[in-house]
Amino acid sequence: MHVVAAALPDRVEVFDLVLALQVFAVARRADGTKLYEVRVCGDGETTAMARGQLGFGLRPSWPSSALDEADTVLIASGQPPYDTEQWELDRVRRAAQRGARIASLCTGAFALAATGLLAGQRATTHWLACAELADRYPEIEVDPTVLFVDNGSVLTSAGSAAVMDMCLHMVRNDYGAEIAAETARYLVMPLQRDGGQAQFIPRTPPPTDRSALQPVLAWIEHNLERPLAQTEIARAAGMSVRSLQRHFHDQLGTTAQHWLLHARLDRARRLLETTELPIDQVAEAAGFGTAMTLRRHFTREIGTAPRAYRNAFR
Repeated sequence: MHVVAAALPDRVEVFDLVLALQVFAVARRADGTKLYEVRVCGDGETTAMARGQLGFGLRPSWPSSALDEADTVLIASGQPPYDTEQWELDRVRRAAQRGARIASLCTGAFALAATGLLAGQRATTHWLACAELADRYPEIEVDPTVLFVDNGSVLTSAGSAAVMDMCLHMVRNDYGAEIAAETARYLVMPLQRDGGQAQFIPRTPPPTDRSALQPVLAWIEHNLERPLAQTEIARAAGMSVRSLQRHFHDQLGTTAQHWLLHARLDRARRLLETTELPIDQVAEAAGFGTAMTLRRHFTREIGTAPRAYRNAFR
């Protein structure tokens, strides 16, 4: 039987951990045969937290040494400052060396990154923590948009629901799509979303400081439905195109056209979430012109189609 073992450090976010363990615990063949042995491993009592609130004590049923026998090792999420205990780093590194699959749950990516196993790899975590993960570990390509990343033997996920998506993805890889689908049905959750689907990150409004770009960013927001060439944006800013691009690069770390695209996507998302406008009218109001153009950009940047995105908020 495939052994899935979760490392239980001194403090742990219990919700994400329970969601992950539940997926493996209920996965079964059609005749009811269990497919995974689930273990929770650690040395001594752990403080379980629920979204940062101190809760109750947990005592693992297996010692930390049981991680040495696991086929899959789960790294639980935690809270800032995301400190990692040395025994957990050592056990995870040993597990990886012998070929075990390693998967971090939400902010467990910080502990996984501390092992060095993510160096040179693409990874994700909850979008609120992605900037800090990228700052601490610049050797990792942190993607704040996706639900989970599968690098083969090392996986990372965003928070909560994305943890279940990643675990169902592992079940599918281990035993096939039919068993993964039955597991999802048992858990009364939608059939698995693809890892490339975007996290639903709240839109970021234009900066309100007194930077040179603030007036033109506000102007763009008020003119999104119109075709906006770089030359027109530069005129509105009172700059040359070259100066405009330099200011965008220095102050926002992007180009004017890229910022414009994402401002339009933000408007489209807001309209899809809060109105019943037909997709072609959403496209027009957001400045994409046609529903086809909206779908192309939306699918590429958000990871799902506009209609599917709207349905997720219904």
